[in-house]
Amino acid sequence: MKNILSSSDEVVRRGQELYNRSIRSRVEPEHTGKYIVIDIGSGEYEIDIDHAEASNRAAAKHPGGSLFATRIGFRTGGRIGAKAVRA
Repeated sequence: MKNILSSSDEVVRRGQELYNRSIRSRVEPEHTGKYIVIDIGSGEYEIDIDHAEASNRAAAKHPGGSLFATRIGFRTGGRIGAKAVRA
């Protein structure tokens, strides 16, 4: 059963918690710079250099799921006009 979260703040909080607690050590540093999309309900994730590809695969595997995306090894998922800062 899917646990669909209505609050984007809650999705971000839970996604960051999952990433930091159980995923980060498995994906860094090998995948640094790639995007990760995590299904909050299952903890399953997709990784790709292309954000849209990772998102599409995660959405196909978990239709209607609450998905959290970030860039591996960085504090933010992307940038606009500024240099990205590594975590």
